[in-house]
Amino acid sequence: MQNPQEVQLAVDALRAALPAATSGEKPLLGLILGTGLSGLAAELLTGPAASEAPGARVAFASLPGFPLPGVDSHQGAFVLGRLHGVPVLAQQGRCHLYEGRSPAEVCMGVRVMAGMGVKTLIITNAAGALNPRFEAGTLMCMADQINHTGVSPLTGPNCAAWGERFPDMSAPFDPALQALALETAGELGVRLERGVYIGVHGPEMESPAETRMYRQWGADAVGMSTVLEVIAARHLGLRALGLSCLSNKNLPDCMTPVPLAEVIAVAARAGENLARLLRALVTKL
Repeated sequence: MQNPQEVQLAVDALRAALPAATSGEKPLLGLILGTGLSGLAAELLTGPAASEAPGARVAFASLPGFPLPGVDSHQGAFVLGRLHGVPVLAQQGRCHLYEGRSPAEVCMGVRVMAGMGVKTLIITNAAGALNPRFEAGTLMCMADQINHTGVSPLTGPNCAAWGERFPDMSAPFDPALQALALETAGELGVRLERGVYIGVHGPEMESPAETRMYRQWGADAVGMSTVLEVIAARHLGLRALGLSCLSNKNLPDCMTPVPLAEVIAVAARAGENLARLLRALVTKL
């Protein structure tokens, strides 16, 4: 499920859609903004500093073959701008396997960002806390991941121009970036947990028995995205950092329904601290 021709068409269309002032600029940093976390893209558009030019927004719908998000909380656009002088390409929203999308479609954004010149990728999401010591509304730095979706974006013939047939996954998330994130969070007084993220297919929420199983496997948080994007990023040789907004707490002995609206609301509140952390991180990258 590697689609270099389709990705190149989208990359060419994205470059062509950008204003002349930004079309030749190679963003060093890529951001994937998940559920309720698109606020930072507005900052890229307006330019937080007077010396920084406004950014540009290109809707996914204008890019040939690019999948559109099917969840209301996911805006569908790329935003190219600057944070503290650093060129950043942000992906507002994503599509998911549970929408009927293929792994190639789920990873299209990562591959397009790499085609635009991105070398470091920060992936964000909303996740449910499995570790009983973690609280809803806080952040988690992903130390490792478990792909429990049942699929891989690397299935099928390998694109050698992207990476080797059997990419190493001994460190899916860059250790130096993790250390920098934890250090920066400490300086800001932002609580940042560190743990293992498990990605599941969805869209149904996990049962109490599944929650116990995931915890026994060593997972600290669960969600329906990210793991395939990380695999694609590592295949492409990108450095990856994963940050979760813990939107709810899963305790298998006292499970309660968690409406999507509540997940989005808590993720948005946690997203304020995430935005602070990302702004500070960019200055150190």
